[in-house]
Amino acid sequence: MLYRLLGLRTLAFRAALVALGCAAGGGAAAQDGGPLRVGFICPTTGGSADFGNSARLGAELAAREINEVGGFLGRKIELVQRDDQANPDRGRQVAEGLVLKEKVAFTIGFCNTGVAMKALDVFQDNQHLLMVPVSTGSAVTAKYPAAQSFIFRMSPRDTLQAGFIVNDILVKRGLTKVAVFADRTGYGEGGLKDVLRFLAERGVEPVLVSRFDLGVTSLLAEVQQAKATGAQAVIGYTVGPELAVLARARNEARYDGLLYGPWPMSFRTVWERSNGGAEGAMMVQSIIPNLANERRSSFIARLKRHAGKEPVASLMAAAQTYDALHLMLRALFQTRGDTSAVKLKQALEQLDKPYVGVVTTYEHPFSANDHDAISTNMIWLGVWRKGEIRFQYAEDDKRAGFIRRKEGP
Repeated sequence: MLYRLLGLRTLAFRAALVALGCAAGGGAAAQDGGPLRVGFICPTTGGSADFGNSARLGAELAAREINEVGGFLGRKIELVQRDDQANPDRGRQVAEGLVLKEKVAFTIGFCNTGVAMKALDVFQDNQHLLMVPVSTGSAVTAKYPAAQSFIFRMSPRDTLQAGFIVNDILVKRGLTKVAVFADRTGYGEGGLKDVLRFLAERGVEPVLVSRFDLGVTSLLAEVQQAKATGAQAVIGYTVGPELAVLARARNEARYDGLLYGPWPMSFRTVWERSNGGAEGAMMVQSIIPNLANERRSSFIARLKRHAGKEPVASLMAAAQTYDALHLMLRALFQTRGDTSAVKLKQALEQLDKPYVGVVTTYEHPFSANDHDAISTNMIWLGVWRKGEIRFQYAEDDKRAGFIRRKEGP
């Protein structure tokens, strides 16, 4: 049955591309061109390789599927991949290479907020469109006013995630004693500020704020301190390896309070390295496996087949990147193949045909005043249960078959 569904989906995808091609006027000249070269920047080595490689797999799958049905009006999609190694200086270097030397049509990239921030002006100053599929730092799409910006994003920004977590703790559960852990990177700093602001808006001061550097090997003493303060919930704002350290410390300290994190809490490495401490840990997600949603189930099956023996450490990173490339294809059809950043920006801000994606249906994902595709109504609270990400709330699981479209910022 699953393979029949996959086949039907491929036929539907092929028909959609044909329809888009007709709407774009056929484009015989476009068919005579070489490959459509697309820049791709993510960390495929180093400490962030788990979600960088997941994003890469999503991009590769999208490019392969597009090419299997003819590419963009006969032009194959060619990913020009670069590893930023989660290093800001390296990220800027490869961005300059893709934009100034390789002269790719547009770029999809960045998993780490600090790396993205270091490179953003390369794209903005050279009027080169950047679609960010993974990085969630609020500053990424706030550095430049949307009306002038060539930076777009497919992931839920940290302001949404922090507010979502705080609302669950304070409003849904009625808890008031919260400890906050954050690393000292730009990502941790931004998340911490967002969390503290949302807590303050409800008159709550954290019982403990703990900072640490990336690469920390133990947070046992800090979790014991949080336990001693009577913290009912701990929010950890950092990336996968350090969230695993926090979850492991929770287990070692026998802390039975709630543990929350932003989306990196869902990384496979968090579960594998936490020695059971991640069980019950909650996180923000844009996509969670759900059998009632055939589109997502089909994507997960195809992604696993494409990855082969390579692990998919972050479904969210893979799905958002997959959708990013497909959405850019829609914009290209709308511009009739014009890859100038000005034309692509206009097309994305005024998308005339919805893209039925994996994460959601992108009807009007962007506007001249908003370059973030995800709104609060489109995210879920996930939880680790026996090594799998599940919906925290049963009612969300039941509603997940219905696509949530963007509502406001």
